[in-house]
Amino acid sequence: MAVDFGLQGQVAIVTGSTSGIGHAMADALAAQGCNIVMNGLGEMNAIERARAEMAETHGVEVLYHGADMTKPIEIADMVRAAKAEFGELDILVNNAGVQHVAPVEDFPDDKWDLIIAVNLSSAFHATKAAVPVMKEQGRGRIVNVASAHGLVASPFKSAYVAAKHGIMGLTKTVALEVAQHGVTCNAICPGFVKTPLVEAQIADQAKARGISEEAVMKDVILASQPTKQFVTFDQLNGMLLYLVSDLGASANGAAYQVDGGWVAQ
Repeated sequence: MAVDFGLQGQVAIVTGSTSGIGHAMADALAAQGCNIVMNGLGEMNAIERARAEMAETHGVEVLYHGADMTKPIEIADMVRAAKAEFGELDILVNNAGVQHVAPVEDFPDDKWDLIIAVNLSSAFHATKAAVPVMKEQGRGRIVNVASAHGLVASPFKSAYVAAKHGIMGLTKTVALEVAQHGVTCNAICPGFVKTPLVEAQIADQAKARGISEEAVMKDVILASQPTKQFVTFDQLNGMLLYLVSDLGASANGAAYQVDGGWVAQ
């Protein structure tokens, strides 16, 4: 039986929502009656099909905004567009992310800059634009999709780990600033979820470590998770829906681990 989290008619921006975790989160919010602003990369016909399907399936409005997460002006415009179209902005999910795996001495400078821009700075720029809207409303929910790598490190992921640790600092700082305005800011820290991003890492990890892709799956990726299972979209969505609902009003500035026990080790 589906749980009603009381989100009917609210407006949510989900960055990086054309695939993977972001798309699953946008769909879960739409299923609760939220109007959605999608954002992300991909082939435009495929994005339009996904947008139309989400809108038709859940009977909500779904817009697509193609803001480049490396361009602050476009990110601010995405927030302005949501407010202009719907008259409010209730939920911001900062999910956009990219990855590159390499030893630090070989890590390409352009990949470092890209990962910091997309995984960390974009969350700052979106939050900066959204907070005044939420303060004026007297209510808002900001959820940053961090990672277990926002709390611990793994080799060969210097940029990703640095960015996700930065997300944790941003989350805590924003939470303190908005605490008396009916706005919360929290982070969800997933373990490994079988997304296109994780699947792409398998070959990179195999190359960096000099082992087979099968060994990466068994001995590197799922070795980190005591359950030896991938985290599912539904498990992440359950945490998200709690945090953005009224039930989550006193959850603020926290990291919610959904990682099969990874960080407990």
